[in-house]
Amino acid sequence: MFVRFVVLALSIAVAACSAPPPRTDADSVQVDYYIDKLPDRGFVSQYGDNDNPRTWYKAAEALGQIGKPAIPALIARLDTPDPYELKLVLYALMLASQDPALLQETGGHYLQLSTVLTEETNDENRDRAREWWRSVKHRFNQNPH
Repeated sequence: MFVRFVVLALSIAVAACSAPPPRTDADSVQVDYYIDKLPDRGFVSQYGDNDNPRTWYKAAEALGQIGKPAIPALIARLDTPDPYELKLVLYALMLASQDPALLQETGGHYLQLSTVLTEETNDENRDRAREWWRSVKHRFNQNPH
């Protein structure tokens, strides 16, 4: 009996250590902030060297890091008429769909896009995003589409 108790206590402790942190209202505030920054062409930074400069899309990367809580707001932005913003919405959505907690729920199913960060692939990528959303939206409390 004592051994079962110890095993149970250890398994609960291990599960608690490996569980993702709880989501908070701070996630919502951050999501709103970064969603508003997506169309801002100046909300970027540069990395790399002079011969190979790269752009860091700060809002899209932040939304990708937020993960699952950002997805409904990103889905709601799929109809933006701004091709630059759509490109970043799709990129952020691809990143957010790889949230480890969501991947566990979906059996590893995440949004896979064709070439990212090009406006030329926006239409194809938007179609892929909508198809992915149809397959996972039941895992969300909100339902933008």
